[in-house]
Amino acid sequence: MSHTISRPRLYRALHDEAAARGIHTEYGRRLVGAEVTVGGGVAAAFDDGTRATGDLLVGADGVHSATRRLLDPAAPAPRYVGLVNFGGHTPDSAGSTEPGAWHMIFGRRAFFGYVVDPDGGTVWFANVPRPAVTAAERVATSAERWQRQLVELFAADHGPASDLIAAGSLELAGDSTHDLPSVPTWHRGPMVIVGDAAHAPSPTSGQGASMAAEDAVVLAQCLRDLPEIPQALAAYERLRRSRVERIVAQGARTGSAKTPGPVGRVLRYLALPLVFRFLVTDRSTAWIYDHHIEWAAPVDYRVATNSS
Repeated sequence: MSHTISRPRLYRALHDEAAARGIHTEYGRRLVGAEVTVGGGVAAAFDDGTRATGDLLVGADGVHSATRRLLDPAAPAPRYVGLVNFGGHTPDSAGSTEPGAWHMIFGRRAFFGYVVDPDGGTVWFANVPRPAVTAAERVATSAERWQRQLVELFAADHGPASDLIAAGSLELAGDSTHDLPSVPTWHRGPMVIVGDAAHAPSPTSGQGASMAAEDAVVLAQCLRDLPEIPQALAAYERLRRSRVERIVAQGARTGSAKTPGPVGRVLRYLALPLVFRFLVTDRSTAWIYDHHIEWAAPVDYRVATNSS
C-alpha cells in the first residue's frame, strides 16, 4: 500500500527523532572532499574550511550528489527525463473526493495529479514536458508567473486542475527532474551513498522517498549485524541494487508516457484502458508495494563475502 506524507513533515519527524537521540545537526556547509584516514575512518572537508571525522560517511545528498563524485570521479551524471515538476496545496477544496485517493490526469499539454489530505485540502502536482529550466529562467520567473503558466496549460482540460492551481499556492516550482539508472560505485572504504545519490528514479515512479527509507533500514541492519564497515557496505549494496535499479527502469518506462508526440497521445488513450485492466494490477505491482523488510532478521554474513 502507499502512504502520502509531506516533505516538511517527514523532515521534521526525522530531525526531531535525531535530536531526541542526541544527534547534532549543522547547516550551511557544503561537502567538498573526503578521504579515508590512517585508522580506517573518514575525514570530511567542507567549503567553509572546516573538517569533521568519523567512522562512516553516508552520502544522502540527492541526485546531484557530491559524495557520489568523491567515491568515483567517473560516476554517471543524472539524466534529465524531459519533465519539469511543480507541486502545491489548495486548502478547503475537498468537495466529494475521497481523502487519500490519488487522481491522475493526462492533460493535453501536461500531466496532473491530486489527492485530498485529512484536513480537507488538496495536494497536487504537475509534470510539464519541456526543456529543462535554465538558471536564468529560474531567476527571472516568479512563483506567480509559474502559477499563471500552469493555469493556462490545463485550461482546456476536463477536471479540477486549473481551479486547484489558481486557488492554491506553489510549494515546488520549476524543478527539472532527473533519474539515475545505474551507478557503478556505491561505496569505498567507510564511505557510502544512499537514496537518490545512488539510484534516482523518475518522480513518475512515486518511489524515491520509499527507496531511500528502505536503504536506510537495510544499511542499518548491515552495520548492526556485520563485524566490519566495508563488509556491511558491500552487503547493503548486494541487498539493494537489483530492486532499486528495477524500479528506476520501471519509472523511466512510465515517464515516457507523459512526453509523447501527437501520434503517441492517440495511442496512449487507446491503450490505457487495456493497460490498467490487464497489466497494471495488484498482482503485477506487488513486487513494488508489498515489499517488506524484516528488521529483526539478522543479515547473513555470506551476503557480504559473496558480494562483488
